[in-house]
Amino acid sequence: MVSIKDVAKHAGVAISTVSKVLNGYPNISENTRKKVNQAVEELNYIPNCVAAALSSKQAGRVALMIDLNVQTQATDEIAMRYIFGAITKAMELNLDVTTIFGFMFQHKTTEELIRYLKSHSITGIIIYGVAENNLMLKDLIARETFKCVVVDDELTGKDTSSVSINQKKAQYEVAKKMLESFPGKRVLYICGDDNSYVTVERLKGIQCLAKEMDLEIIVKRADFSALKSCELVRQMGKEVDAIVCASDLMALGAKNALLEMGIERPLCGFDGISLMGYAGQEMYTIRQNFSEISARAMEELQRLMSGKEGRNVEMNYTLLQMNCNTVIY
Repeated sequence: MVSIKDVAKHAGVAISTVSKVLNGYPNISENTRKKVNQAVEELNYIPNCVAAALSSKQAGRVALMIDLNVQTQATDEIAMRYIFGAITKAMELNLDVTTIFGFMFQHKTTEELIRYLKSHSITGIIIYGVAENNLMLKDLIARETFKCVVVDDELTGKDTSSVSINQKKAQYEVAKKMLESFPGKRVLYICGDDNSYVTVERLKGIQCLAKEMDLEIIVKRADFSALKSCELVRQMGKEVDAIVCASDLMALGAKNALLEMGIERPLCGFDGISLMGYAGQEMYTIRQNFSEISARAMEELQRLMSGKEGRNVEMNYTLLQMNCNTVIY
């Protein structure tokens, strides 16, 4: 059996250094950390605490990996619905679940995250969104150490499934429903962040509509922030005929700016969060059932853990026009 002493010898460092790397101590050079992690991987070393957890009756737990945006309660609403849907379904399926938030692993290497997950007897993971620049999560998925389901992305593989609505089609449909009733051609499109899969897909949807309806689309990024969206509309609201936002939160920010400026513009959002019902303006939006999506992801994870191969699962959505918390369309 490989010991920590073997790892230290293989890496050419002290045993205490190996221990510090394994436990995530700071002030360890990147070169030393890399040598130790490489030795751990080459020797297939399993720390005692991890080996004990893997041999326990708790093996087979599921981890929910999710980011909470602390900027506003509105974005937390989506995360909470995801968590509720997953945990409710896990209880039904008799699966044990733990939740891991983004800040808990943002400074870990892939090897460190794998050891952390194994030490908690994790065999399956649901990841809620994988940013294009998050190389660590992409590496984790690619290694196929765990069965993975990715929500709001298209990543699939032998041990990886994806669960999402058709973001492109949904953005196309909600924008078209609003814009076909207005003669204007100059549209401000407020998108999310550059590293988001949903941003890329929703942008494709509005570009497709622009070509079909001969629209002039001005694309601006607001990073899913109501404040940034509000500022953009303050700057450009008078120059455009309509505003399409790639999230309800940004639509609410845009609406606040329009009220401040004393002007009206056709406006739509995306997601169907509860605050949209109190916007004071009839607005089209796409309602996603986040709890249902997350429950479906849990079912898909159980399917993978039973030995089935990964696939893409497309979920339904609803096109709504909301006002004062009432569905009109």
